[in-house]
Amino acid sequence: MYRAIVLLIWTMGTFAHYVRDNSSGKMGRFPEDFLFGVATSAYQTEGGWDADGKGLSMWDHFVRHNPDAIADRSNGDVAAKSYELYKRDVEMLTDLGVGSYRFSISWPRILPYGTSDYVNPMGVAYYNSLIDELLANGITPFVTMYHWDLPQALSERGGWLNAEVVDWFGNYSRVLYENFGDRVKFWLTINEPYIHCKVGYGIGEHAPGVRSPGQGFYDCGRNILMANARAYRAYDEFRGSQGGQVGLPFSLNWPEPASDSKDDLDAVSCYFAFHLGQYADPIFTERGNYPDILLERVETASLKQGYTKSRLRRLTEEEADYIKGTSDFFALNHYNIDIVYRNESLQGMFEVPSVDDDGYFGYYTKNSISKSENRTLELWEYSPGFYKVLNYINEKYNEPVIYVMENGKNTPKGLQDHAKIEYLRNYLTAMLGAIKSGVNIKGYFAWSLMDGFEWHMGYTMNFGLYEIDMTDASRTRVPRTSAFVYKEIIRSGMVDYDYNPDPYEINKSSASTALRDITI
Repeated sequence: MYRAIVLLIWTMGTFAHYVRDNSSGKMGRFPEDFLFGVATSAYQTEGGWDADGKGLSMWDHFVRHNPDAIADRSNGDVAAKSYELYKRDVEMLTDLGVGSYRFSISWPRILPYGTSDYVNPMGVAYYNSLIDELLANGITPFVTMYHWDLPQALSERGGWLNAEVVDWFGNYSRVLYENFGDRVKFWLTINEPYIHCKVGYGIGEHAPGVRSPGQGFYDCGRNILMANARAYRAYDEFRGSQGGQVGLPFSLNWPEPASDSKDDLDAVSCYFAFHLGQYADPIFTERGNYPDILLERVETASLKQGYTKSRLRRLTEEEADYIKGTSDFFALNHYNIDIVYRNESLQGMFEVPSVDDDGYFGYYTKNSISKSENRTLELWEYSPGFYKVLNYINEKYNEPVIYVMENGKNTPKGLQDHAKIEYLRNYLTAMLGAIKSGVNIKGYFAWSLMDGFEWHMGYTMNFGLYEIDMTDASRTRVPRTSAFVYKEIIRSGMVDYDYNPDPYEINKSSASTALRDITI
């Protein structure tokens, strides 16, 4: 591990120069069969929070009982109105020219009470309509089963801290296979285990607002691993007739050490183990269990704190065998670089017990928008991290097929989102470099198709290729400059740094805001 980290650090500068020298498309084109897409999630965009028999989700409950937990005291009751405007969303996808769309199914819209005793026919009808509309337009659906909106009825029974969630999720997955599996060939089970467990059940910033950083965080992760395995194993009954694939979406930024000191490099090793290895190692490694460094650090801290055993229970041999191999591809969500360190400044910083104290490393993310005029050079410090993450996964997990399921940037309101364009171009160029180096990347999904509810940040962030004025009842979608740039990348199969459209002029001269009406 130590040697691999040093090697990847060394590539940082050399790759940055390589990318910069190839910033006019000289790096080549993406493979002909490469899949470009965009992504959204149900609670962030659908709205219709109580429409047509939908049950209460834990986010519906959370925003009502904890309005101050949201930056602008908003909620996802209406969001982008995709429950009503899904046909317009598909028009936007067609306009962009994407070949795929990642969206999530709202668990309480399908199973209002959480369990499979009652299936809501109107919820099934909505997703049937969306899936059929996508396929009619030549767009492949990538469907996330769970993107953090657990039915409130199950949250009240402990949610992801209750081991029964493995059965609940397994039964839910069967309902999805039975109703949509004839047309859906790519399933994503549970979005971002680390973030969901850390923010929802560790520090309590997200629904359900549980604060249990030293125990709940680990129990949540263990149950997610088992629930993912249950859904994967359940698909065995359908695999032959439906011919689809099932994957678990992981999150990972690139951990760049603050220095080349042993402490900082050891901190990076811990970062990998706690953020990714905790979930990916049991699935993708031959050993099929938690990383040793994770087990050792949590057990050592637990015993020191007076516990009689580790707060992180080792997987039994039976559990490890059940979990091993339960993802047909490696689904990655990646956004930026974290600068990682371990020094005396950490003393007294972390709650005890907690996952942060167990790992005992600090990290921060540098501001990716330079205050100088030359913002592009600042961003070059970031995109090589994407290249290195992809190569790390390729080497660590035996060259899996990789789909990048989320990657994007928040920018200020307005159609001229130059920072997002720079980010998009640089990260796609870095990814193309990884493909050229032999990493088997099959697809890329930009986050996000349109602005939406960004969890505890509400509507204060703007990741969308399409801008939405959330104060406008019609929720009109208007393409930003980045939408035109991404469309051109998809059309040409290459990154052209010289293509600089003006969305105001294009939208003014267009009869509608749809990209299909605009010649690029």
